[in-house]
Amino acid sequence: MSDQEQCPDVSGSRSPCFRDAAVASVVMFEWWHVLADDERQRWTLDPFVRVGPLLFGMAPGEASEALSEATKEVQRHTRRRRANETARVVVEGEYREFGLKLYYREERLVGIVVDALRGPQVLAEGVALVGRVPSVLEQWMLDRAEAREPCAELSYWAAGVPGSDSLGVVLDVQRAGDRLLTRPVFVPREALEDLSHFLPPEVWSRC
Repeated sequence: MSDQEQCPDVSGSRSPCFRDAAVASVVMFEWWHVLADDERQRWTLDPFVRVGPLLFGMAPGEASEALSEATKEVQRHTRRRRANETARVVVEGEYREFGLKLYYREERLVGIVVDALRGPQVLAEGVALVGRVPSVLEQWMLDRAEAREPCAELSYWAAGVPGSDSLGVVLDVQRAGDRLLTRPVFVPREALEDLSHFLPPEVWSRC
């Protein structure tokens, strides 16, 4: 049988053999592939100021320049025009392969979302926040809060995901096959005043 061999179906026509089904299974498996930490770039969080090379308040072009050494991928922009305005402004930037989504208000960076499967690893106080078991990081946040004011330190958002008011991060989650892994959302201090409305609804996962 050749690589292109066809198998008959019940109608008498020809359909791809099981070899194609096997290829499809491999593709589905790769869809959920989680990069190991040694395959990711390692970034450090400076709460409310920067995540790796990205500074809150950057314009889209400045963010692209800051990431030019981290990835060759080009930032894909989503632009929208507000009512009664003629100019379209950048509201989202995406690095799909690198695993980043950036959100802008008035074309200034106000949200950084790191993909759980392939995004860079971000460390806060030496603790890795990306692609981790949610309950493990939640316990770390609870332990950390004991030395602070717990009511002012921790917040819980949709689906029960925790956020840290001192780190400026919500530990959102993302599906990886049958598992959930942490997909952190980083914000500037101004976002804490009304975080549920500060970023668009599509920022948050629906796992």
